[in-house]
Amino acid sequence: MAGPRNISVSETSRPILPRHAKLKYDETRKVWVILAPERVLAPDEIAVEVLQLCNGERNVGDISDQLAAKYAAPRDAILTDVIAMLQDLADKGFLTEAREKTS
Repeated sequence: MAGPRNISVSETSRPILPRHAKLKYDETRKVWVILAPERVLAPDEIAVEVLQLCNGERNVGDISDQLAAKYAAPRDAILTDVIAMLQDLADKGFLTEAREKTS
């Protein structure tokens, strides 16, 4: 049985939530959560903002550019933080990489 496909997140990765995981706002608790089979993760506000940009189209560099512009922060610092956060989620099975389009 093959385990989850572990990815190594880099500036050119195009991260996306795997099919089994959903980013959803929990009205009851008033928090964003990632729902996966038998697992729930409550990412912090910044992680939610990054995850909302992970659509499989944008790469990590694009996401970092957007955040650097929005927060007027150094792109290199944001890129380092974004890669670390996404790698942590990928290691836990909450993130994968978009495959090339076949359509």
